[in-house]
Amino acid sequence: GAFLPAAERYNIISKIDQWVVDHVTALLAEHGDFLDRVDCVSINLSGQSLGNSAFISHIRDLFKHSQLDTKKICFEITETSAISNLQVASEFIQQMRKLGCRFSLDDFGSGLSSFGYLKQLPVDFLKIDGLFVKDIARDRIDLAMVRSMHEIGEVMGMATIAEFVEDEAILRLLKEIGVDYVQGYGIAKPVPFKNILADSNTIKKENKIIPFRS
Repeated sequence: GAFLPAAERYNIISKIDQWVVDHVTALLAEHGDFLDRVDCVSINLSGQSLGNSAFISHIRDLFKHSQLDTKKICFEITETSAISNLQVASEFIQQMRKLGCRFSLDDFGSGLSSFGYLKQLPVDFLKIDGLFVKDIARDRIDLAMVRSMHEIGEVMGMATIAEFVEDEAILRLLKEIGVDYVQGYGIAKPVPFKNILADSNTIKKENKIIPFRS
């Protein structure tokens, strides 16, 4: 919470994003059996990286010379960073999708003013902001908003992911709504990658994001 805003302020966040992508690519190339057993691996990107030509060129060259199945890579960008520079975000998504990568719009609903911009962002997943999800068992307005966001995603052909799923009551309501994936401490807490590799069954039991329906 303190480090990343400072990295953005001093314009070094793209270097951090590049470091993360490099290390993820190397890890996945080393553990191809892991990649075969998961649908995709998500990598969060900062808004600054979306318009950074050096970052984009590096990722393009990295994937070009890698044996990695890029369809297993899903980049996550926040709704606020996408809206703040819609054209740049759209162009970045289109370039990465040509390489086979998928995209998730993170914190969906946090910058909610209009759904119109979604038509310009060809993303695969909408991650519903956890601030709306965490109280749906007690707040009818939050419940209605989560239902609305899911329905919009469904109509546009985007799978929905609910964040901040903390208990069974929330899980039950999300299942009734029809949300595609859920994420949160009520499902499982994050674990080190080496722990997942150590036990092939861990992938099914401790996956950070799990599907509701196949």
